[in-house]
Amino acid sequence: MERSQLSMYGVRFGGVGKAAAVVVVGVYAWRFFNWVWLKPKKTEKCLRDQGLKGTSYKLLYGDMKEVVNMITEAYAKPINLNDDIVPRVMSFPHKAVTAHGSKNCFTWVGPTPIVHITDPSMIKEVLGNYEDFQKQRGGNPLGKLLAKGLVDVEGGQWVKHRKIINPAFHLEKLKHMIPAFYVSCEEMISKWEDMLKEEISCELDVWPHIQTMAADVISRTAFGSSYVEGRKIFELQRELAQLLITASQSIYIPGSQFLPTKANKRIKVIAHEVKSLVKGIIDKRVRKLNEGKDSNDDLLGILLDSNYKEIKQQGDNKFGLSIDDVIEECKLFYFAGQETTANLLVWTMILLGQHINWQDRARDEVLRVFGDRDPDIDGLSQLKVINKIFLEVLRLYPPVVALPRMIHKETKLGNITLPDGTLMALHTLLSHHDPDIWGDDVKEFKPERFSQGVSKVTMGKTAFIPFGGGPRICIGQNFAMLEAKVALAMILRRFSFKLSPSYSHAPYMIITLQPQFGAHLVLHKL
Repeated sequence: MERSQLSMYGVRFGGVGKAAAVVVVGVYAWRFFNWVWLKPKKTEKCLRDQGLKGTSYKLLYGDMKEVVNMITEAYAKPINLNDDIVPRVMSFPHKAVTAHGSKNCFTWVGPTPIVHITDPSMIKEVLGNYEDFQKQRGGNPLGKLLAKGLVDVEGGQWVKHRKIINPAFHLEKLKHMIPAFYVSCEEMISKWEDMLKEEISCELDVWPHIQTMAADVISRTAFGSSYVEGRKIFELQRELAQLLITASQSIYIPGSQFLPTKANKRIKVIAHEVKSLVKGIIDKRVRKLNEGKDSNDDLLGILLDSNYKEIKQQGDNKFGLSIDDVIEECKLFYFAGQETTANLLVWTMILLGQHINWQDRARDEVLRVFGDRDPDIDGLSQLKVINKIFLEVLRLYPPVVALPRMIHKETKLGNITLPDGTLMALHTLLSHHDPDIWGDDVKEFKPERFSQGVSKVTMGKTAFIPFGGGPRICIGQNFAMLEAKVALAMILRRFSFKLSPSYSHAPYMIITLQPQFGAHLVLHKL
């Protein structure tokens, strides 16, 4: 072939290559344009045409800039004890719902619409239908590194996980864990008593102590180990939670999790280390089982035993959990198990430090039921005053302020049809602070409102959801409530307490609802 002909073909092939490149770039450009503009605007029109009110979509960022600015401003300073906590904790959703004057409205997380739901009938419908209204997926995949497990899986996987894990949370099993609750709480109380040896009273930030105690409980009840062995896991997960909260306050660009940023690298290092630590605990337990030693009567032992029985009964490993599945469930035990109880206890002590009359009533009940004996399952079930106090604390300060859900296909909810890809937020805190349901005294601490039970005060509406609801209600709620009862009973029997003048009231969200500047109380030994 002559050189001129080769040159001609080279030009032709080069032209084809350039054309192909132009087509590829054009396809991706179109997809990007559709993602950041066409689809959001089409969705916005769809939602407005059905009567939903909401913010206008802004290119790429949606409402994220305003969300971050409002959070930063809200968290900059504490509030007064009698102030409404909702504008501080949920500044942007509160503003949106108030501005649009509706139980439901929509805003934007980048190009993704988020429908805010406080209507009780819609909340009930969503919680009851876990197949159509699934846990949130998408977004930054790094968020899944904190904990997955039962809280994250869907469909048949969720059914399998729930079936295998359920035995670990039966009340019959939980009552055997009460001595571990007692030991962990006794260690915390002993430290407080040491601080009071030479004093009538002392000021103490009880928040870190309660976190340590709750973490120790999980180490003992879940893994049969002391807090020292599990301490590193808790420290790492707390750091990971902070990093993920920061990441969630910016628009997620698909693939950005692979960028070698300082935060991304640290998140991955933490996740790897947590997984290795948990796997080490599991491997030691599996070796003992393989040596024919009995599994411990703790959550991990019960989980491994339940898993083994399910595989044996079905005759196939696919019906059980893999080691990776067990690791994720253990990470979830570690994080959710201690966070929920610690939050419930710290807000209970803060509120009882304000409302001394209820503290006295609770202490009188503990002394009447237990006297000097250790708490037991029968006595804990008789703590009616404390139960009402806990319900009111969970109403005012629920551990999780909103439950996210995702629409994966066009789905009807009430009289609204939601497009594929729509996010939803079931607003626990807004529902718990809704005067239309709870009355004009909704902001007040009044445990007596629960004297006739939850259904009576909510008039049967799905408006009290501190642990979620429906088939996917939190599997650990009985664990959390029992642990909190044991701890509070022991504290009340040994101390009285009140809010310190240095206490700063500042509820804020780091995955769960926490006191931003601690919980400074003045303790008096009884």
